[in-house]
Amino acid sequence: MAALLVVEDDERIGSLLESALRANGHDVTWQRTGGSALATARSSTYDLILLDLGLPDVDGVELCRDLRAIAPGAVIVMLTARLDEMDVVVGLEAGADDYLTKPFGLTELLARIRAHLRRRSVTVPDAADPVVAGDLVVDVGARRCAVAGQEVTLRAKEFDLLARLVTSLGVALRRETLMADVWDENWYGSTKTLDVTIGRLRQKLESVGVQEKVVAVRGVGFRLEGSPSD
Repeated sequence: MAALLVVEDDERIGSLLESALRANGHDVTWQRTGGSALATARSSTYDLILLDLGLPDVDGVELCRDLRAIAPGAVIVMLTARLDEMDVVVGLEAGADDYLTKPFGLTELLARIRAHLRRRSVTVPDAADPVVAGDLVVDVGARRCAVAGQEVTLRAKEFDLLARLVTSLGVALRRETLMADVWDENWYGSTKTLDVTIGRLRQKLESVGVQEKVVAVRGVGFRLEGSPSD
């Protein structure tokens, strides 16, 4: 049973989400304002947060950023009526892992939640050997990344994405492959979250001077360029 926090001010939508999620075996806390959501997140631990961006008391993007700081290990899924792609990108950059645009189907929402929770529960044996490429060291078992001995702090999906790319160093991986391996094999819908996560990962690696580059391969997906160390 996963612990879920629903942040939604609309009584009809909130009630529907709470009932549906409880019926699917989840422990659900429903908050109607940003202030109460922050207070709840500070006092309890949640596996996944459903966050409506259109709250009456706070800016949804700022709230997302605050929730990410409070709950770094939680999956955050934005619920938004904003159709502008830039709004979605800003929300993802603020710390969300995924988004759904209103109106959305309950079946799609439940499938997306199952996908995130499945990936979150996947564990890697501690005995897995670190992968070394130049100055970049990715220790999958310990979930640590370092460049020239300097540890790089990555979000969960950023690390999972880097681990998938580095284990296929120099190989162009299709978008569908990355979505299946890093998010879920049954994933469907937008892959904008992949693009934003790639962008954040690039920035963090470049900020510490890593030589290996994440490059886009037109019509295919992405690859991590570099040479494996001996």
